[in-house]
Amino acid sequence: MNYFLVKSEPFKYSWEQFNKDGQTFWDGVRNYQARNNIKAMREGDLVLFYHSNEGKEVVGVAKVIREFYQDPTTEEDRWVVVDLAPVETLKKPVSLETIKKDALLQDIALVRQGRLSVMPLKVEEFDRILALGNE
Repeated sequence: MNYFLVKSEPFKYSWEQFNKDGQTFWDGVRNYQARNNIKAMREGDLVLFYHSNEGKEVVGVAKVIREFYQDPTTEEDRWVVVDLAPVETLKKPVSLETIKKDALLQDIALVRQGRLSVMPLKVEEFDRILALGNE
């Protein structure tokens, strides 16, 4: 299993809306590194959902329910999406400030490459953020 983090601005697509929808395709990625991370996602992989700009916090866990395919919002074939479904809401959101202060999380892309919208996580990083969110 692989682990990832995806970012969304809550005013564009929030965790609450995602839960109401029950699933979505993850579109709008126009960065090659983020696109390659989407292509690495496999059905069943777990994904942390992060509210960017407003809140700046991990709020929930989703899973990949369909592997990458052509982004239906563009005719450019280089851009892809995956389908995600919500799994659980964290008991307590995990803020970017908390993540930056945690010694186990210093090397994650969220800290090193703040603008990257889709990023892989090591199992230890994923588990640590989950533990912080379920304290």
